[in-house]
Amino acid sequence: MERVRTILTDTYPYPHEHSRHAIIAVVVGCLFFISSDNMHTLIEKLDNNIKWWSMYACLLGFFYFFSSPFIGKTIKPSYSNFSRWYIMWILIAAVYHLPSFLSMGVDMRMNLSLFLSIYLSSILFLLFFHIVFLGLWYLGLISHLAGRRPEILTILQNCAVISVACCVFYSHCGNRAMLGQRPFDRKASNWFSLWKERKTWLAKLLHMNELKDQVCSSWFAPVGSASDYPLLSKWVIYGELACNGSCPGSSDEISPIYSLWATFIGLYIANYVVERSTGWALTHPLPVEEYEKLKKNQMKPDFLDMVPWYSGTSADLFNTVFDLLVSVTLFVGRFDMRMMQAAMSRVHEGAHEHDLFYDHLSEKEDLWFDFMADTGDGGNSSYAVARLLAQPSLQLTRDDSVVTLPRGDLLLIGGDLAYPNPSEFTYEKRFFCPFEYALQPPAWYKPNHIAVDKPELPEGIPELKEYNGPQCFLIPGNHDWFDGLNTFMRYICHKSWLGGWFMPQKKSYFALQLPKRWWVFGLDLSLHSDIDVYQFKFFSELVKNKIGENDSVIIMTHEPHWLLDWYWNGASGENVSHLILDYLKGRCKLRIAGDLHHYMRHSCVPSEGPVHVQHLLVNGCGGAFLHPTHVFSNFSKFYGKTYECKAAYPCFDDSSRIALGNILKFRKKNWQFDFIGGIIYFILVFSTFPQCELDHILQDDSFSGHLRSFFGTVWSAFVYVLEYSSVSLAGLLILLIAAIAFVPSKLARKKRAIIGILHVSAHLTAALILMLLLEIGLETCIRHKLLATSGYHSLYQWYQSVEIEHFPDPTGLRSRIEQWTFGLYPACIKYLMSAFDVPEVMAVTRSNICENGIQSLSRGGAVIYYASVFLYFWVFSTPVVSLVFGSYLYICINWLHVHFDEAFSSLRIANYKSFTRFHINCDGDLEVFTLAVDKVPKEWKLDLDWDVEGKQQQQSSYRRKYPSKWCACAGQQDPVNTVRIVDEFVIRQTEKPDFVTSNGSVSH
Repeated sequence: MERVRTILTDTYPYPHEHSRHAIIAVVVGCLFFISSDNMHTLIEKLDNNIKWWSMYACLLGFFYFFSSPFIGKTIKPSYSNFSRWYIMWILIAAVYHLPSFLSMGVDMRMNLSLFLSIYLSSILFLLFFHIVFLGLWYLGLISHLAGRRPEILTILQNCAVISVACCVFYSHCGNRAMLGQRPFDRKASNWFSLWKERKTWLAKLLHMNELKDQVCSSWFAPVGSASDYPLLSKWVIYGELACNGSCPGSSDEISPIYSLWATFIGLYIANYVVERSTGWALTHPLPVEEYEKLKKNQMKPDFLDMVPWYSGTSADLFNTVFDLLVSVTLFVGRFDMRMMQAAMSRVHEGAHEHDLFYDHLSEKEDLWFDFMADTGDGGNSSYAVARLLAQPSLQLTRDDSVVTLPRGDLLLIGGDLAYPNPSEFTYEKRFFCPFEYALQPPAWYKPNHIAVDKPELPEGIPELKEYNGPQCFLIPGNHDWFDGLNTFMRYICHKSWLGGWFMPQKKSYFALQLPKRWWVFGLDLSLHSDIDVYQFKFFSELVKNKIGENDSVIIMTHEPHWLLDWYWNGASGENVSHLILDYLKGRCKLRIAGDLHHYMRHSCVPSEGPVHVQHLLVNGCGGAFLHPTHVFSNFSKFYGKTYECKAAYPCFDDSSRIALGNILKFRKKNWQFDFIGGIIYFILVFSTFPQCELDHILQDDSFSGHLRSFFGTVWSAFVYVLEYSSVSLAGLLILLIAAIAFVPSKLARKKRAIIGILHVSAHLTAALILMLLLEIGLETCIRHKLLATSGYHSLYQWYQSVEIEHFPDPTGLRSRIEQWTFGLYPACIKYLMSAFDVPEVMAVTRSNICENGIQSLSRGGAVIYYASVFLYFWVFSTPVVSLVFGSYLYICINWLHVHFDEAFSSLRIANYKSFTRFHINCDGDLEVFTLAVDKVPKEWKLDLDWDVEGKQQQQSSYRRKYPSKWCACAGQQDPVNTVRIVDEFVIRQTEKPDFVTSNGSVSH
C-alpha cells in the first residue's frame, strides 16, 4: 500500500506534454501516403520555366538557412519552438500558391482550409475542456494534482498535430461515406488478419496505391452511421456519398474525418484526466526502486549554456549595459568600494593588516597551488576546469613518462567570476554551482549563511594554519565591478566556502606569504585598470617592512597590462608600475593575469640592465569563451625590455583558423541576433516597398540583361532612399554612426570611417537585393494569376464553395452553431484563413498601392501591409545579416587584427580550457605547469564511483578519492583523461634574477 501511495503522489514528473511521438507518427504517415503516389509526376508537370525552379530554390533555401540553427534542438516552448511553427506557417502559405502540387494529387487549398477549420475548432474545444476541468478542481471534486495548469503552447501544438493528421488522412482517403455496410457487418481488419494474409499484403507492397486504398478503407474506416447513435445524429459531421453520378437520399455515415478527430480529442482528454486526477505517471510504470535507480542513472547537471553575447532578447545583457553605465558614471572617480574597505579596516584597531595579510602557509616545506581566471560562463567549461582542480592528483604524460601533480593547497582566481553581470543568479548558477559539483562543501554548510567574523574555521581547528584542506583567494575583475562590487563582497568576502575550497579572505585584495620566501600580491584594479592609493599604501609598506631583498613576488592582477597597453597603444596601471619599478626593484619574478581568455607566456630576453619582471603569464581559460592569440603575436616590449613568446594556447595558426567560424557559424551560435538584424534590414528598405515598375527586369531576354536591369533597380532604390525617404534614411544614418563607433578606437579616424562606411554599404546592398527579390517573386505570381485574384478572403471563399459538397450537413449543424455564437463561428474561420494566407494579403494590398497610390490605404491597411511584408522579409534577411556581419568580423580579426573581443565572443567556444599549477619545491624553485583540455564534454552523467564512495564513508570531500559528482558520458572525453601539459618552466629562487626556463612549447 505504501508503494501505491508513493507512486500516486506528485513526486514523479508528468510525462512529456509535447506531442513528440505524435509528430513523428504524422511525419511517417505523410511520407507513406506521398510515396504511394507517382512522385515523378511533380517534375513532369512542373512548368519547364527556369523562373519557377529558381523561385522554389530561393524560397526553400532562405527558409532552410533561417531554420538551420534550430534543427535537432529539443522541442520545448521557446524561441526555437516558435521559429519552427513560424517557418511552417509562412512557408506553407507561400508554397501552396506556386505550381503545381496538384500534380501530386494534393489540393493544397482544401488541405489548408480544412487544417485551419479543424485547428480552430480543436483549440476552442480543448480550452473549454480545461476550463471545466479547472472548475471541477476548484470545487474540490477531483484531485489537487489537477490544479497544475497546462501550457498554452502545449495545447496549440497538440491541436496542430491533430489537424495535420486529419488533413493527411483527407488528402489521400477523402471523406467518403461507405454505404451498404454496417459497422458490425464489415470484415474485421486487424493485425491478426493482416498476419494471416501476409502473403497478399506483401504482394500489395509492390503496389503502393492499392495498399493505400486498403489502409483507407479498412484501418481508418468510419465508425458507423448516425442511426447507430441517435443522440449524436444532430451533432456529427457526415461523409460525402461514394457513388458515381447522383445518389438517392443523403449520406447517413459519420464522416471518417470527424471520427479521427474525435478519437484524437478523446485520447488527449482521457490521458490528461488520468494523469491529473491520480498523479499516475504513465511513462514510469516501473516499481519505485527500479525507477529511482533508473532516474539516478539518467541524472544530468543543470548547467547553463555559454552567454549569448549577441542576443537581442537577453534581459541579462541589457542589465549588464545598464550596470556598466551606472558603474562608470557613479563609481569611477566618485565612489570606490576599495576606499570603503580601507575605511572599515581602520574602525578596528590593529585589524588592517590582519584583514589583508595572510602568512599561514609560509611554514610549509613545499606548496602546490593553482591559478585560474575568467570562469562562470558556460557550465560545461567551468565544471571541466573545476573538476580538474578538485582531483586529488592528476596523472599526465611527459616525454614517455608519467608525471603526478597533486591538487593545489591553494587556489587563486583572477577575477571575472560570473558573466555577463554580477548578480545572485549568475554567481550561484554560473560560478558556485560548477565548483560545488566538483568539490562539495562540508555537510554543515548553509548556502544562506553570512560569515560575519572570518575566518570561520571548521569545528576542532583552532587556527588557520592547522587547516589542511584546499583554500581559495580571489580578486575581482571588471565584470565583478559592474554593480560596484556588491555581489562580490556578499558572496566572496562574507561567505566561507566555494564548494570544498575554504575562503578566509575578507577584502577584495590581499597579500599571501608562501614558503621559501615567495609572495603573492592579489591586486584589485576595479574599473580604473589600476590600484587605488590605499591599496598602494598597503603593498608599499608591506614591501618595506616584510619582504626581504632576496624574496620573490608574484603579482596577480585581472588585466594583463603588458598586452592590452600594447594593443590599444595606451598606458594603464601607473600605480602598479610604480610599485613594481620603484619598490620591488627586480623582485617581481612573475606576473599572472586573466581577462584575455587564452594562455600566453612571455619571458624576458637576457640583456644588460635591471629586469623588473622576468615572466608574463596570461591564463584566462577558466570557463569563459575563447579569445584569439594570433592578434597579440607581435608583442615584444614591456618596461623597456624585450620579451619573447614562449607558449601560446591555442597556437597562432589554430587561433586564426578558428576565426573562420564567424562566416560559417555566426548565426548558428547567435540566432537570437535575429531580433536585431531583421529589424535593422527592414528599416533600411522600409520606404522602398512596393516596387511597382519591374517590367524592364521581367521582360529582358538575356541573362546579362536581367542582371543589368536588376542592379540598376537596386541603385535606383538606393537613390530613392537618399532623396525621398525619411524612415529608411534615418535608419541608415543611425546605422552608419553606430558602425563607425563600433570600430575599435586604436585605428585612425579616417580608417574607422572607411571601415564603417564599407560595413554599412554591404548591409544596405544586401537589404536592397533581398527587397527586390521579394518584390520580383510577388510580381511574377501576380502576373501568372497565382496571387491577387479574388481579394483578401480568397481561401475562405473557395472553402465555402466546396464545403457543402464534401462535408454535407443535412441536420443544419453549421447554421445552429452560427446562430448560437452570434456569427463568430464563420467569422473567426474567415479571418483566420486571411491571416494565414499572408502572401495573398501582401499581393492584394500591393496591387492596390500600385494602382491607386499609398494614399489610398488607411492607416490600418498600411500597418497590415508592412507587417505582412516584414513576416517574409525577416526570414530572408536574418541569415544574410548574420553572414555579412560574420564576414566583417572575420576580415577585421584576421586581416586588421581588431575586434578580438567581438569576433570571438560571437563564437561562444567552450573548448580550449586551461589552468596553471605551481609548485614551490624544497629548494625554493617555482615549477610551473599549464594544463589544458582541448575539447570540453557536453554530456555528463552521475559518477558511480563518487556515489558509492559517499555511501560507504562520511568524510570531507577533499579527502575523497572521487570528489566530483559528474563525469563525462564518454569516458575517453572526460577532462581527467584528456588533460595535457601545454607549457612547463621553472623560476629559480636565487639572489640574482637569473633565468632558467625549460622548454616551453607553442601548443597545438
